[in-house]
Parts: sequence; C-alpha cells; structure tokens
Amino acid sequence: MSKQTIELSKYTAAYTSIGAGIPVILLHGFFGNAWTLGSIAQGLSVNYCCISLELLGFGDSSKPDIRYRIEDHVEFLKEFLTAKEITKFYLLGYSYGAWVAAAYAVDIHDRQISIPQLAGMVLLAPAGIRDDSFVGRYDYLKPLLWQTPLVDLVLNSIAPFARLIGNEKSFNTIRAAREEIVSQPAARSFLIDRLNPEDAVDTVENDIDRIATPTLVIAGEIDGTIPLWHSQAYAQKIPQASLDIIPGADHDLVQTHAREVTRSIVEYWNRSS
Repeated sequence: MSKQTIELSKYTAAYTSIGAGIPVILLHGFFGNAWTLGSIAQGLSVNYCCISLELLGFGDSSKPDIRYRIEDHVEFLKEFLTAKEITKFYLLGYSYGAWVAAAYAVDIHDRQISIPQLAGMVLLAPAGIRDDSFVGRYDYLKPLLWQTPLVDLVLNSIAPFARLIGNEKSFNTIRAAREEIVSQPAARSFLIDRLNPEDAVDTVENDIDRIATPTLVIAGEIDGTIPLWHSQAYAQKIPQASLDIIPGADHDLVQTHAREVTRSIVEYWNRSS
C-alpha cells in the first residue's frame, strides 16, 4: 500500500487504499497514522475497499496551526468523502478515531444527510466518553509538550541509564510519545486543551443516542487505556448497537488480536446487511 494525497478546500488529506468493493473508511487512534489499522485493512480488503485516512494534524495530512477539535476532524472527513465521490460506505474508527466516527454519525443524523450513505459503523476501543478519572493520569507527559530542544537533549542523556537499569522499554515509550507530539500537532493540541475535567467539551456521551447507524462496538477485555465501561456506554446508548468483547485483549487489540477483530466485523456486517 502506497500513501496517496488529495486536495480538499483548505487542506491536504493523506490516505492509503487496498482492496475493492464498498469503501470502508478507517480512522486511526491517537498518535496514529494510516498504517495503524493496516492489519485490519488487510483482512477486510478481500471484500471491501479499505481506505485508511490520516486525520487532520496527523501523518502526512495537513497540519494547520489551529486548536484541534473533534468537529474539525468531522468536517475534514466530510470533505474527504466528497472529494473521493463516495456515495455509500462503512466507517471504522479506533480509539480517538472512533470518537471522530461517532461524532460524524451524530452530525449526519442531526443534519439529515443521506448522501453519502453510512451503511454501518464499527467503533474499536472508542474514546470520547467523559471520564474524570483520567485527570492527572498523563501528567508525566506535560514536559514532553514543551517546544524546546532541551527536552530532546535530556531524553538523549537519559537513554544510556535507562538501558543500564533495565527500563529501556518504558523509556522508549516516552521517547516515542515525544516524537509523535512534535510531529503531530493535533496530538499536542489535544493534550494541552484537555488537562482538566471542564475541558471535556466535545465528548459525545450525551449525543450518541441519536446515532441511527447500525454499530458494532468492539472492546478489549483488559483495556488499560480506555476502560471497558466506555465501550459499554456506547453499546447501551446507541439504539442499533452490539458489543463484542475480545478476551485477553488490551488497547492494542488492533495489532495483537487483528484476526479476531476482523472476523467479528465481517460476521456483524454479514448479519446486518
């Protein structure tokens, strides 16, 4: 799969495409890109045209200097669908991308948009439910938000010691987060703008009962990033929703349990078509 781009009214959208058939638009998670859901796209491409879109501010899509809101991603997705002349499609979102997908489904219902037709939706480990227990959980990331080379100098100086004390894996996770924050302004904007409970102004828990699209919610049984009750909330509030819990799966289920996730999606779409 090679990455392609398409010009929208103000921005450039980057994406990959594989397979043929009814399009499935895949939306990656936080710190993600078009390759994040590659295993899922590969599995679905037998019967569908899988288009992995890089959201605004991520990957090779445009990175404008704006305060990134979920509605910005929704408008970006709508413009992409128009530019690609897509008239009927499935929507699959993972984590942060599932939040965008749910917000899109609410928006088209409220605006009574029938074209393009959203034939079905899958939300994988969806974010977007307000959870005040998140407050303080990512405080350790705050120094990574500083726009100064000093942060990178400090990280480089710590690296040898992390290897010596056998903590290289945790250190590499922090370093990778720093690299993503620097390269993906949407991620940085999200972390800065949502440090307090009152900042959760665009969560969707009060709106998803208006989603009219048949929806499959898939959760990891032991997800330590997005608690299981978030997925359960989606499944309970969306009128035409089903919940599938993958045993033993954590938040990285799109990599570790791609086969089970793909099978669940195909079986659901076969039943609901």
